[in-house]
Amino acid sequence: MALPWYIRILRPVNAVVAGIASLLGVIVATGTVPLPSLLLVPVVVLITGAGNTVNDYYDRSIDAVNRPDRPIPRGEVTPEGTLRYSAALFAAGIILAAFLSVECLAIAALNSLVLLLYARTLKGVPLVGNIAVAYLSGSIFLFGGAYAGTEGLLLTIPIAAITVLCMSSREVLKDAEDIEGDRIGGARTLPMITGVRYAAVFAFLLALSAVILSYLPIVPWWGTAYIGAITVADIIILAGAAAALRCDDPTCLRSSKATGILKYGMFAALGILIASAVLL
Repeated sequence: MALPWYIRILRPVNAVVAGIASLLGVIVATGTVPLPSLLLVPVVVLITGAGNTVNDYYDRSIDAVNRPDRPIPRGEVTPEGTLRYSAALFAAGIILAAFLSVECLAIAALNSLVLLLYARTLKGVPLVGNIAVAYLSGSIFLFGGAYAGTEGLLLTIPIAAITVLCMSSREVLKDAEDIEGDRIGGARTLPMITGVRYAAVFAFLLALSAVILSYLPIVPWWGTAYIGAITVADIIILAGAAAALRCDDPTCLRSSKATGILKYGMFAALGILIASAVLL
């Protein structure tokens, strides 16, 4: 049976995965998952779902052509109804965050604003839209760390920063892969301005920055075991970014599998960072 529109429009799988990921920040900050911290999950689900919902509102004309199966094009809900629903979701998420910590409340409010601005304007601004997406991904760990207050928030900053840099690198390369479709759709991305080759160089520099950051002694678990483990992930990240350097067109970039390799490297790095926080 098909899910009702007010569930489907949230992109429930993505929203729930993001909610569960926030608990990783709690683990980094506290070494465990206290029962009250589980409230993070519905907060993230609500705010992520609100962002997806308001995005559908602003993309309704595009979705009418590209995604006619979505609730607004199907006529299951009016644009005005979607906007009111997203506002209610944002409000509910922010109110729940107030029961966690002041730091969680601040991040919930900030992320709600970024999601709204992204849906309205930022997605059409070269590089800025990529950075917004990358920040939102990294902030999931900040949100989990914020459960433990300022000290916990500080512990998760390195993981969030590495995530932001790697995600920015991958987002730039994904835009480079999609130049033809974006041009037809009227979008304006960084690779469309610089060309694929220069975009690949920029993406490599972002990935390299993430690798350098991962080696700095800015985490409590820094040591020989951590350096040895993170080197494995860093090699994968650099291999993915380097694979794109030989390309000057989208077809070559897609065949290089650079974005896929980068993704695996990111997952490996996050796993190592979280394991190090708990075990070392």
